[in-house]
Amino acid sequence: MAKVITIFNQKGGVGKTTTVVNLSSALAKLKKKVLVIDLDPQANATSGLGVEKEQEHNVYDLLINNNKQTIIKTEYKNLDLIPSNGDLAGIEIELSRKSNWQNRLKESIKEIKDDYDYCIIDSPPSLGVLSMIALVASDSILVPVQCEYYALEGVGQLMSTISLVRDSFNPELQIEGVVLCMYDGRTNLSIQVADEVKGFFGEKVYKNVIPRNVRLAEAPSFGMNIFEYDENSKGAKSYMSLAKEFIKKEKNS
Repeated sequence: MAKVITIFNQKGGVGKTTTVVNLSSALAKLKKKVLVIDLDPQANATSGLGVEKEQEHNVYDLLINNNKQTIIKTEYKNLDLIPSNGDLAGIEIELSRKSNWQNRLKESIKEIKDDYDYCIIDSPPSLGVLSMIALVASDSILVPVQCEYYALEGVGQLMSTISLVRDSFNPELQIEGVVLCMYDGRTNLSIQVADEVKGFFGEKVYKNVIPRNVRLAEAPSFGMNIFEYDENSKGAKSYMSLAKEFIKKEKNS
């Protein structure tokens, strides 16, 4: 049975979707069976994995109609996707009217997840109904943190959100780990932010960091993960190292 992990940070622009696409792809290359669930109406994880946003069946269909025929085989071995598109933008009102709405995703993927090692959810950068159902369905949260001045600004709010979900819906929710993104070891700011994040989260912070890398920024515009776009780039090597550390931590936990 898969471990369900939401990549989540209420602060936008922190490398959330980049991490969803490339960590999932790295895990798949390491022979783990991975399902990405795109819960963001912007559908950037969908397009980043080379899938057109306008699909006949998508995550909206899964949540509203409980349609299990929404999984798409991507062009990457071991990596499947439940895609998103703009239809998801108005779903929060529809979901909130349904009984037991908070468990909608959890119930919908109960049978699906048996076929995978990991289900990785891309959530919106806000605390709304979509993010809430992702957190309720998850075993853990992986937090990407941008190595810039306001990096820790939303950490207090993030921890409050986790406490709220634990107290109300999902007492077993854990922090899987914290990934430092857009890191530049040449600057005092990146080093200072990294030290502050490590001071707050301790051993939850992965040793492998994701550097600021032009190739990582370019890859989504070609509908590719970083390994297909430039497997020799610093971005590709960093995400592969992160995936290996991720798996090792899982085995030791």
